[in-house]
Order: sequence, then C-alpha cells, then structure tokens
Amino acid sequence: MNPKAVRSWMMYDWANSAFATTIMAAVMPVFYKEVAGKGLAGNTAESYWGYTQTIAMLFVAVLCPILGAVADYTGSKVRFLSAFMFLGAAACIGMAFIGENGWLLASILVIMGTIGFAASNTFYDALLPDVSTPDTMNAVSNKGYAMGYLGGGLLLLVNLVMITSFGTFGFRDSTAASQTVFAMVGVWWIVFSLPVMRNVKEKAKDKASGFGETMKNGLKQVKGTIMTLKHYPELLKYMASFWFFNDGINTVIVMATIYGSGIGIETNDLIAALLITQFVGYPSTLLFIKFASRIGIKRSIYSSLVVYILIVILGFFMTSAIHFYLLAALVGVVQGGSQATARSLYAELVPPSRTAEFFGFLSLSSKFASVAGPFVFAKVGSITGSSRYGILALLAFFIVGIAILVYVDVEKGRKEALAGEMV
Repeated sequence: MNPKAVRSWMMYDWANSAFATTIMAAVMPVFYKEVAGKGLAGNTAESYWGYTQTIAMLFVAVLCPILGAVADYTGSKVRFLSAFMFLGAAACIGMAFIGENGWLLASILVIMGTIGFAASNTFYDALLPDVSTPDTMNAVSNKGYAMGYLGGGLLLLVNLVMITSFGTFGFRDSTAASQTVFAMVGVWWIVFSLPVMRNVKEKAKDKASGFGETMKNGLKQVKGTIMTLKHYPELLKYMASFWFFNDGINTVIVMATIYGSGIGIETNDLIAALLITQFVGYPSTLLFIKFASRIGIKRSIYSSLVVYILIVILGFFMTSAIHFYLLAALVGVVQGGSQATARSLYAELVPPSRTAEFFGFLSLSSKFASVAGPFVFAKVGSITGSSRYGILALLAFFIVGIAILVYVDVEKGRKEALAGEMV
C-alpha cells in the first residue's frame, strides 16, 4: 500500500465535499428560491428545485453504470474521475453568473454540477481497492469520509461568514457574496483534486480500443453485471439491505432542513445544525474505524442503524432548535462512519477487477431506490396531515435493512468475490 496514494485518494473527499455542503445543502437552495427564482409565483421555485434534483439523479442513474463499465474495461478510473470533477467544478464557477430570475441557468448548472459530483464519486469509490488492501480498506474508507467532513465543513464555515458579513469582505450585498462563494467551491474542488490525479495509479489494462468499441463493451458489461449477480448471492443480499437503509439515511439528510423548517425552526438554526453535523462527523468517523475493527464491520453497521432508528424516533418528538442541534450532533456521530463502512464492505464483496462496474451498478440501483424514502415521507405526511408521521415512517427502511443484513454472510461473500474473477 502506497501511503502517498492513500493520502491523495482521501483528499478527493476533502475536495468534493464542498459541493455537497455549500451547493447541495446550505447556500444554493436558499439562493435558488430568493434570487434565481425571485420572479416565480408561490412555491414554484421549490417545485423547480425538486425537478432539478430529479433530472440530475436520473442522468446519474443512467450514466454511472455505463461509465463504470467503460472505466474498468479501459483502466481509466482516474481519468473519468478527473473529467467529471472538471465538469462539476466548471458548473460551480458558472454559478457566479446567476442573477435574479436566472432559475433556468441555475437549474442547468446544478444538474451539471450534480452529475459531475455523483459520477466522479462513482470512480472515486471504485479506486478504493486500488489504494488499499482488504485489511486496511475500512480504515481508509472511513478516513476519506472524515476528510470530507472536515473539508466541506471548513469551506462552508468560511462561505457562511462571507455571506452574513458581506460588507466586511467588500461585497455590495449577500447575492454578490453568494456568487463568489459558488466560484470558490469550483476552485477548491479543482485544487484539492490535483493529488488524486497525480498520485493514484490503477492497474493498466492489456487492451485499448476506440470510443465506439469501448462504449459497446461498456454496455455489454452492464448487462453482464446483471446476468452475473446470481454468482454473488451474498453481495445481492447485501445490496438489497443497502437499498433500504441507505435510502433511509439519505432521506434523513435531504429532508432534515424541510422538516425542521416545517415545525418552525429558523433558517440560521438549520444552517448552524448542518455545521454541527460536519464538525462532529470528522472525529466521529475516525473513531468509527476503531469501533468497526473492534466489533466487526457488520456489527458496526448494525450499531449505526440502531442509532438512526433512535434519531427518527427522537425527531418525531422534536419541538425546538435545541432538539434539532442535538439530533444534528447525533447524525454527525454515525453518518460518515455508517456510509464509509457500508462502502468498504461493498468493495470487499465485489470482484477486485470489476470495482468501477459494480460501483456503477450500485449507483444506478440505489439512485432509483432512493425515490422511495422521500415519497413515503411526503405521502404519509400528506395522509396524516403531519410531517412528524412522515419522518416516523422512515423507521421501516432501517428495520427492513437490518432484517436483510442479518442474512448476509460476509466471509462467504468475500470468497464469492474472489471466485468471481474467473466468471
């Protein structure tokens, strides 16, 4: 294992998490409603924002497995990561030119940025086995998530200070400060991606072919992935478990601000809670490495999901900003560790030479599966007239995920993955 390559790989989480915090979670949603969608009537801006996210995820769901298969076939995971990183970063820089009523340009750039973020992450995840060994994979994965929390949280803190104290930094208003913040995310993303581009190497492939043939082989591999899943029964069971509990986790993440706002928590408190999650998440994710090594990777996932069940139950009874702060801290304790551990376990259960292909397929399946969580939240809330019951309904995703995970034999799955090199 090359320590320099490991550090460089982890720095990409530091680099791209700025997009997740500033663009996806904190600044752009508010900017989209108040500036880009200023001329839109009623709740049209919120609806357009939802459509924007849906379109972006559909693009990602379709593209990632194809591109993952192509990357495996050509041995070009780093190049694909770099290409989509530049796409996402360029979109962020372009956001600096979004003005009032520029919702269409904002939607286009957010879609581009989301595609760049999600697609590059597929290749980033698939590089994990290239920079680590089976014994160190979980630790490296968790450290990567920890770096993401620290990097994304640090830039978000700076960005929020710039926006709230815009006059101190020479901006005419918060809009100008926000536009600069978007460009900063793009530059940050590029600069801190340089190490992974320069220092992470993957095993060279024996074949080289033109784009047409490569794409044809990529599509063929996607079909082959589906057809060969029968050879990996433990992986298939784990994927089913992952679809449920990951949908629950993602729904908690994407609906938290809307839920908090709906019960009367102020915007400043919501943003402050996001920062708490980021900075609690950094040390907690690192500690999760020791926790997982002590009790085992599967048991550590169980533990994190039990905490999420507790979060959902407490969220049902939440009434004040203080409660939201406490829940944000609790999310920070398990969010990074649970996702990193789930990622590293998946990497252990797939054939080593086909990681990009299988991570692409996971991205496809989980993107489509992720529709269920927000839908259940909204539907239950609509039927009952209270979003509290919507959040409580998410318990089902964690309970079903745990129930399926019980039947996953990790050691058997590792053997199936190695045997799959000959399939």
